[in-house]
Amino acid sequence: MLRGRLSARSVVDCWNTLEQKLRGARVKTLEVDVSGVDFCGGAGFALLRYLNMGKMTPGAKVSIVGLATGFQTIFEGFTSKDYDAFHPLDQAKSHPLIEEAGHATRQLIGDVRDQVDFLGGVAANLPPSLFNPKRMRWPEVRHVFELAGANAVPIVSLVSLLLGFIIAFESAQRLAEFGAQIYVANTITVVMVREMGPLMTAILLAGRSASAFAAEIGTMKVNEELNALETLGLSPFRFLVVPRIVAGILVAPLLTCYSILMGVVGGALVMLGLGFSLELILHQMALSVRLGDLAVGMEKSLVFGVIVAGVGCWRGLQTEQGPSAVGLSTTRAVVTSLLLIIVADACFSTISYFLKA
Repeated sequence: MLRGRLSARSVVDCWNTLEQKLRGARVKTLEVDVSGVDFCGGAGFALLRYLNMGKMTPGAKVSIVGLATGFQTIFEGFTSKDYDAFHPLDQAKSHPLIEEAGHATRQLIGDVRDQVDFLGGVAANLPPSLFNPKRMRWPEVRHVFELAGANAVPIVSLVSLLLGFIIAFESAQRLAEFGAQIYVANTITVVMVREMGPLMTAILLAGRSASAFAAEIGTMKVNEELNALETLGLSPFRFLVVPRIVAGILVAPLLTCYSILMGVVGGALVMLGLGFSLELILHQMALSVRLGDLAVGMEKSLVFGVIVAGVGCWRGLQTEQGPSAVGLSTTRAVVTSLLLIIVADACFSTISYFLKA
């Protein structure tokens, strides 16, 4: 029976005492009565979970009884998965290559299955919401649009402006060898419209919005709010996923246009510093860009917006229980978004090359 305060200071002695008494003892059933505990800190919960997992009494059936209601809720948040995630692995223990390959294959298959389920849920809920505006939660769309779009304007402005500076200075240095510095205006415009504008905007959205979507939905899942929605007969896809995907589709092209503008402004400032007139710079920019170039940039931005919003929501729905689960989902959302953005951009470049677009 444990009583009193299970604080960081008192748990050390208690832990050592239990280790000495329970190690080597032949215990089949262990019941830990904590009804007398009036305070339990993080170290105390770690001790109770360690006991409950049978780490001190291997093979025994352990139960924790008498825990206060408030403590019980916190105690249930500590899982064996968290222990395995943070417990250092035994370096001497090695796994056969075939076992690791099988584990990775099983994870990959489960990931593909989750992707198919997610795409099916989006396909079932997105078209009805688009064709019937009354089904769409427009206040949620506006809220997400503001967080992902309006709040991202400062960082997009800074990054795009500096990117225009960098591209202009680098190209001016090389073109000066051929006496063709005037073509810096053509270079910066084409690069920003077709490639860097959509790509940098998507990367910034992946870092800001995909992680935010995964954290929000992941936290709701850990708190069992998604289960509450399903209990009420409400679809999490319709209430959480669809508004974010629609907001991503709307905000990505607008931010891309703004990014292109700021990149071109940065390049124009460099050209002005090199002694070229503003009229000549604008003339060269107008000659270098076609309507098809702008169409390619907007198509990329739409696809990137769907990727960022979709991956963020998907990773959020994949969140498991435990304090480390939300952080893991957020990391996966950002990494997966960046990977898919680069893959999609490579596909666009390949298709554009062969179609001469």
